[in-house]
Order: sequence, then structure tokens, then C-alpha cells
Amino acid sequence: MTDGTTEQFERIRSLWRALEKQMATRVVAHEETIVCMCAALVTGGHVLLEGVPGLGKTMLARTLADSVALKFSRVQFTPDLMPADILGSHLISTEAEGRATLVFQKGPIFCQVLLADEINRASPKTQSALLEAMQERQVSVGGTTFLLEPPFFVVATQNPLESEGTYALPDAQLDRFLMKLLVKFPSEEEVMAIVTRTTGRFEQPVDKVATGEELLAAGRALRQIPVAEPVLRHAVQLVLGTHPESPLATALVKKYVRCGASPRAAQALTLVGKFFAVLDHRLHVSVEDVHRAALPCLRHRILRGFDAVADGVTADALVTDLLKRLPPPGRR
Repeated sequence: MTDGTTEQFERIRSLWRALEKQMATRVVAHEETIVCMCAALVTGGHVLLEGVPGLGKTMLARTLADSVALKFSRVQFTPDLMPADILGSHLISTEAEGRATLVFQKGPIFCQVLLADEINRASPKTQSALLEAMQERQVSVGGTTFLLEPPFFVVATQNPLESEGTYALPDAQLDRFLMKLLVKFPSEEEVMAIVTRTTGRFEQPVDKVATGEELLAAGRALRQIPVAEPVLRHAVQLVLGTHPESPLATALVKKYVRCGASPRAAQALTLVGKFFAVLDHRLHVSVEDVHRAALPCLRHRILRGFDAVADGVTADALVTDLLKRLPPPGRR
């Protein structure tokens, strides 16, 4: 590694510290969630936040958006929301000479940070409007393709408790999220801090500490971090171990999993692992970095069978068991 490369990684750490400081002005707790959201923003991925109402999912997304100099849009997903409400549509416009022309009016997806609030309340048809944008950073409407301005970052939220009036996200869309983060209930002291902060003063302003170009540069620098072949193979085998037909699968996976994670999961483990390594002042990815990324990168990519639902076996339990039983590099 050259001195210039080391300097780039120090800028990534400085960027993270600045984002963390701004997030802390509004958000109490959720430290690991904030780290993972920043990792997704830098690496060019998307995040799905899941948690019961009132835990600050929307606040997390808004605060992160307010901390960067990027165009922000929020879409409240409802059962009657249509794809054109997100993508935009062609409208008839009358010119000065009275001639009618067809003009495309862009929808809220033409931004850089998109908050898809309560995404599971919209129909699968509307949810699928995000597929092309999330993967290819472009939108196709009426035979015309529009490129989205980079970086493009989607933060989606959903409530796991309600089932009436909701639609489960298609597996193809879940796979396009770099990570699924569970926003858990805070501790007693954290609730005390939340109540004290939110009932004693108005919402604190945050400063914009990063531009789009700085985030893109950080992402490019992050990809230069080397990954040793044994560590990369361990990440790949971790993904293969989620498939019940694989010889690496555990007994729980063979019993409870219908379909395992895709190759995108191995990409996610590697990229997020690189971000964790930089935060830990290392210029190489370790097995511990991969394991730290395992739950957020794999939990939404494992399709459980009916027996798992009946027995209360979660995707997190399956991944945790696989992490314990998969031999580390060099011990096979």
C-alpha cells in the first residue's frame, strides 16, 4: 500500500467519524445500525430497516440524508400507490404556439437518497418499480432510459408485526438490499435519554459533512483493500453453507431452508467486511469482519421453509449456527 492509499483510508475513517457525530445529535443508541447504514452508503448498497413503530427508523434515514449533501426524497408507500407515482409519467403540455407535446415529469425516485417508508404496504407491482433503479441505477419509462445521479441510496423501512394490508417483499427485491438491519427496542437508559432529548428541545440541526463525490471517492478507495484468498473463500463457503443441498450446510440449514443466499451475498460480505476493516485501522479483511457482516448481509437472503416458521427458527438462528459450525480458514 502506498502512502496515498493509506491517506485515502484515513479519509474514510474521518468521513465515518463525521457522520457518526452528526447522527448522534438526533439518534440515541442503534450504534451498529448506524455503522451498517454508513457502510451501505459508502459501498453503494441499499438498506432495509425492520422494526416496530416508534423506534426511530425514519429518523435514522432522515438524519443520515441530512448529514450529506445529496438530494433527498421520501415516498410513503400505501396500498393505492402506483409505479408511476414513484417513477414519474408522461404528461401533455401545451407550448406557447398552442402545440401539444408529451413531456416526462420525473417522480421522486430521481434523487440520491430515497426513503421508501413502510415499503411492504404497497403492492408487489409498485414494489417492483424499484428493481431496475436499485440494481442498475436507471429508470426505464415508455421506451426511454433515464440514468440516476450517483450516488443512489435507498433506505426502506417495514413493520414486522402487521400483516393486514401489507405485502411481503419479493425475493428478487430483497436480494437487491445490501443489508437488512433489525432496529431493536432500546434499553431503559436509552429510552430515558430519548425522552429527555425529545421533550426538552426542538430537533437538533445537523451539518452536511460529505458530498456525493466524496462518498463515491471513498467507495472507490474501499474497493482497493485486498482480501486474502482464504478469507474470501471463507466468505464464499459461508454463502454456500446456506444452501440445503451443499455439503457445507449444517443440519439446521438442511432441515429448515428452502433456498439459500445468492452470489450477491458473497459480494456484500466482502464489501461490508472491507468497511469494517478500515474502521478498525486495518488494510486487510479478516474472518471477524466477514462474521460481523454475516447477519445483516444474509438474514434476508435465506428463504425458510414452513417447518422453520412453525418451529420458530429465524434466519438469524440459522446464520449464527452456520458461523459456529463452519470451520475457519486453514482447519478443513
